[in-house]
Amino acid sequence: MSLYVDDPARLGTTRLPDGRALGWAEWGPEDGLPVLLSPGAATSRWLGVGAGAVEAEGVRLVSVDRPGLGVSTPAPGRTFDDFVSDVRELARLRGLGPRPAMLGNSQGAPFALACAVAGVVSALTLVSAADEVAAPEFAAALPGELRDLVTRVAEDPAGAERVFAGFDADAMRRMVLAGSPACDLAVYEDPGFAAAYGRALDEAFSRGAGAGYARDTVLAMGRWPLDLGAISVPVHVWYGEEDATHSPDLGRLLVSRIPGAGRTVVPGTGGALLWTGAGPIVASLAETVRQDRGTGGADR
Repeated sequence: MSLYVDDPARLGTTRLPDGRALGWAEWGPEDGLPVLLSPGAATSRWLGVGAGAVEAEGVRLVSVDRPGLGVSTPAPGRTFDDFVSDVRELARLRGLGPRPAMLGNSQGAPFALACAVAGVVSALTLVSAADEVAAPEFAAALPGELRDLVTRVAEDPAGAERVFAGFDADAMRRMVLAGSPACDLAVYEDPGFAAAYGRALDEAFSRGAGAGYARDTVLAMGRWPLDLGAISVPVHVWYGEEDATHSPDLGRLLVSRIPGAGRTVVPGTGGALLWTGAGPIVASLAETVRQDRGTGGADR
């Protein structure tokens, strides 16, 4: 039992047309408003959003294991476009409608943005979004160690992927805790959340970091081949004010690149915002989708 997360209501896998499996977990009513979750780095399908948030809004939240994470079949060399295709097929096969809404957290954000660029989702919310740290505007703002990693990914992506493949669940946990402010540590050290987070990491790395996490990280830390200016669906970006990890400017540049996007910075929290502030985040996304449907936007 955790103050911050609930166990999934339903777990399963879906077989894609090419024979691969995608793992998923669901929270909320089966007939609720469909919202896909692109989870953070190596957290797999097991870790949803803040406890009770989706039920309060009548949302059917579907968290997806990207290929190579958890129970999803690895897909070596996959791209952002490949993830878009997977989401399109999953939505069809799981009866989520042609264009469900999407929520992207942390390293899941660029994958969610790819879905918005392609128009396969009707609205997008990003929480503690991993920014495009390889963008030249950020070069001077990055800490030295991160700047070195960005350079390595740019110069030798295959070599960088091999380095990231050396991670495991314990290394990921240590890295996250080391970069977390005190307000986030209170979440990560909550016994119920720690158990849920540990389970999510253990399953995410069950095939080894090279199967999924390493590819995710190379894609996220490189230049994004995404035309953010082409996004035509509503986008809102949320950051915790104490978050010093995910974006050098708490999403200011990111939002400026997306037509009509909004940004909210929440005081008193950091990168754990998805679990400490999920209520207003989910409510805002659900309201956006319902308003858009009411004006015929879901058919655009």
